Amino acid sequence: MFLDSDIKYIKGVGEARAKSLGKLGIKTLGDMLTFYPRKYEDWSKTAMINECVPGEISCVKAKVIMPPEMRRTKNGCLVKTLISDSESLMALTFFNNKYVVNQLHEGEEYLFYGKVSEDMYLNKEMLSPKFVPASKSNEQLRPVYRQNTAISSKTTERIERNALESAKGLIKDPLPDYIINKYSFLSLYDSICQMHFPSSVSEFKRAKERLIFEEFLYLQLGMGLIGSERVLYTAVRVKNDYTDEFMSRLPFELTNAQKRCISECMSDMRSDKPMNRLLQGDVGSGKTAVAAALIYSAVKNGYQCALMAPTEVLACQHADSLSKLLGSEIKISLLTSAVKQTQKKHIKESLISGETDLLIGTHAIIQDSVKFLNLGLVITDEQHRFGVKQRAKLSAKGRNPHTLVMSATPIPRTLGLIVYGDLDVSIIDELPRGRTPIETYLVTSSYHERIYKFIRKHVSEGRQVYVVCPLIDENEDGADSLISANEYYEKLKNEVFPDLNVGLLHGKMKNAEKDEIMKRFSSGEINILVSTVVIEVGIDVPNAALMVIENADRFGLSQLHQLRGRIGRGRYKSTCILVSDSQNDETKHRLSVICKTNDGFKIADEDLKLRGPGDFLGERQHGLPEMKLASLTDDTKILFEAKNEAERILNDDKKLEKDENKLIRKMVDKMFASLGAGGLN
Repeated sequence: MFLDSDIKYIKGVGEARAKSLGKLGIKTLGDMLTFYPRKYEDWSKTAMINECVPGEISCVKAKVIMPPEMRRTKNGCLVKTLISDSESLMALTFFNNKYVVNQLHEGEEYLFYGKVSEDMYLNKEMLSPKFVPASKSNEQLRPVYRQNTAISSKTTERIERNALESAKGLIKDPLPDYIINKYSFLSLYDSICQMHFPSSVSEFKRAKERLIFEEFLYLQLGMGLIGSERVLYTAVRVKNDYTDEFMSRLPFELTNAQKRCISECMSDMRSDKPMNRLLQGDVGSGKTAVAAALIYSAVKNGYQCALMAPTEVLACQHADSLSKLLGSEIKISLLTSAVKQTQKKHIKESLISGETDLLIGTHAIIQDSVKFLNLGLVITDEQHRFGVKQRAKLSAKGRNPHTLVMSATPIPRTLGLIVYGDLDVSIIDELPRGRTPIETYLVTSSYHERIYKFIRKHVSEGRQVYVVCPLIDENEDGADSLISANEYYEKLKNEVFPDLNVGLLHGKMKNAEKDEIMKRFSSGEINILVSTVVIEVGIDVPNAALMVIENADRFGLSQLHQLRGRIGRGRYKSTCILVSDSQNDETKHRLSVICKTNDGFKIADEDLKLRGPGDFLGERQHGLPEMKLASLTDDTKILFEAKNEAERILNDDKKLEKDENKLIRKMVDKMFASLGAGGLN
């Protein structure tokens, strides 16, 4: 396919420049064509000089009324000239650009684009503006490309023109004619041309819409192909429902939402198709109790269960809470990297013999040496932290077992539509009785003395406190303004609260140390726990009713919501204090969102808008291929149009094997190739 041809063969590239382009991720002609501008300069709206606002970028149409004059300086040279739009004057200054002397001619008219400034006498000036002769300017939007030290935006612009010329007449359009006609789309080639060099704002919008639709279409088709590979039959049949028996043993009553979710899951597990369900609930909504009910019925029906958690702390927490919920008759084993070899051997033997009913652990439970006698139910917690391959490896230890995916990170509807497109969804939309709303406040570091008094008041009343810091060690990432956990712990222990028990918890500690600190905090021995985000999930201390989060602007909204969820778990009024000195308006708006609501879904929507799906879900474990143009928050209408078309195509051709869909299949495969093991087969 000619789009896969090496970039070095494009006119104006060659071997050396190809290496520099490679650092920008451009290796083929296809890469070049889809290396879209990061922004555009709008040359379509010209302003009169007297209308230009100092500090803002403007485009001015004016004549050069003074020949450019070059002066030598210590650091090179500068060129000065004067322009006029017939009403006002503006000075131009160019630094270290001697060529301007021959490029600007007195009496000729140009378009000048740049930031306007004002001198002490209120005279307007532009420093090193871009310019083109007015007679040659036919572009309304000019592209600005991502660049490095070797490849400037202007160089990329020239190469893009050559790339488009070489591709003319050779690009086949993957979209069928009926879709192009239905939505009045431009052709693929014309769309790419308009993305790089728009002829008008309206044509640019048409082009972008078509390309966004295409990305969403391939994404939905890819997820559909993955979903079509789901096993349609399971040997695991949970014949008897023991939910009522389980609930009768509980010292509390489940919420109606929990009962509904259990019923939905049991309905799946009693059918001959494997359950593939997402259990989604906000922090503290009671997902563990739902999971316990399913485990209870599965074990009573003769099956083993496995629960995989992303961290050792969370795995231990699950082992503790499930032991209390399920009782001693269900044998639970905990397998993590911290377990000694002799104990590991015993656990593995008990799994093969069927003695262990429920195995809880971290990634350790997907090792090849871990084998089950009769695995019937697989549960993954905080599933977005696991790759597709890891979850599949756990399921492969049984004969198409039922799968429950739990997430305390509320996923916005548009993102959930894609990430969980092949899962049935159960939502716990009701908090258990006794959960008190958490009051959240945003303050600056000038409030520290007042915060310390508030902490002391809580401790004197018998409550406990979390203090969360973004770093473990001082200046860990070179940012002097950030408070580290180690530094803050020493200050609180030695200077502020020498009479209280202050503890420290962070990810670099040995597992035994972390366990010991958490036991002491859970028992009430430690009054104040200084920690990093290691407490983000799973730690449940009902007596903790105050959380202080330092440098709160360093955390995402959903992460702040997860952290905040560690308090408000008991009967006491709980307070979260966010400390940030950031003066950035966007940051202040972001943090104000979490102060106004405890609704995880509203927070997730806002977080997705601000950070995008990759950052929202963390690293690249979210199982989504990269999208160059499409936005899950801004392009919702196009997303649903593409979803409808993807469903029509797959209903007619489940594997995209028909001749008319072969090119689409290639594009889908290419998009998902970046996911490796998590991509398409």
